[in-house]
Amino acid sequence: MGQVAKFWARFVGLKMQDRVIVRTDRGVEVGSVLSMPTDMGTEEPSPAMGEVLRRVTPKDIERLREIEEEIKPKEMKLCDRKIAEHQLLMKLADVEHLFGGTKIIFYFLAEGRVDFRELVKDLAQKFHTRIEMRQIGVRDEAGVKGGYGPCGRNLCCSSFLNEFAPVSIRMAKDQNLSLNPSKISGMCGRLMCCLRYEHTPKEGAASPEPATA
Repeated sequence: MGQVAKFWARFVGLKMQDRVIVRTDRGVEVGSVLSMPTDMGTEEPSPAMGEVLRRVTPKDIERLREIEEEIKPKEMKLCDRKIAEHQLLMKLADVEHLFGGTKIIFYFLAEGRVDFRELVKDLAQKFHTRIEMRQIGVRDEAGVKGGYGPCGRNLCCSSFLNEFAPVSIRMAKDQNLSLNPSKISGMCGRLMCCLRYEHTPKEGAASPEPATA
């Protein structure tokens, strides 16, 4: 899932949209520069801050292609098969194979809690790395899979949103927008997060209504 964070870089010359290899608390990953670096002077980086290791190389790009086109589809297929074998009430949504190979994260949807301990054992035995199962909701699923909104840009939830704020039908009403569900709903089927961006409550308006699906 797309995340926005600050990183420590010990070299200069980075430009906007440069693709870089970074070290995070999850392991080695690939990211993009979203803002120009600033000089921190003598200030030491926070222990929690990630670090930019280097720019992406042609070899890295080939590895990324291999992960996306060959490795991840195989991991999805095997996990789906194991879910069926264990008769687990869960739907696999996506898989994230960390660039450094230290962890594979499987995202799934389920109505309630799922005992996936045996599933994790099977997957760890097969892939010989750390396995993490992460339960998500329908709004998270759109962020994980990505895509484009009606504005023609990448989905907010897959590019820069780190958390979901409440969205209500009142926000659409206050902006005189069409209340046609197909016009104000995102790929997740819920009200679009961007309804909040230009929302100014009308004077004397009641408290925001609960979000609807």
